[in-house]
Amino acid sequence: MRGVTMRIPNFIVLAGLLALPGLATFANGAELQNERSAVEECGAHSESAMRECLSKRSQQSKRMLEQAEAQAAARLSMWDEDSKYISRAKEKLRTSSKAFEQYRDAQCAFDSSLGGGAIGNALEMRRLGCLIGLNTRRSEQLNSTVAALPAK
Repeated sequence: MRGVTMRIPNFIVLAGLLALPGLATFANGAELQNERSAVEECGAHSESAMRECLSKRSQQSKRMLEQAEAQAAARLSMWDEDSKYISRAKEKLRTSSKAFEQYRDAQCAFDSSLGGGAIGNALEMRRLGCLIGLNTRRSEQLNSTVAALPAK
């Protein structure tokens, strides 16, 4: 009976995470699947292990974003364009990355607040799910934005 009672709260937390507002409004089905798969995979664990799993996935998404930013900067360095435009684009990339970080943190804090009176652990899991989704989308956006730039 104890195993059943432990699964019900996990199911409730998992259902709440899958109902995140951001998950319902994706334009790209692959992005939705990536975020949902992270939440579903982590949902197979106990609540504390679920939080740890989401935390690890969040860190992975952060590293993926950092790599995408570095690759975008490298791609800009190889862009077949005047150096002044390359420098300007790199500066705009840095500005954009800083603004995204602020937006992401504010958006995920807002998303977490939509958990209402849920316990702190559930609110943190909402925040982590949001981070995973936004980091993933930003990484994909950066990669696709610079992919077609002609190289020197």
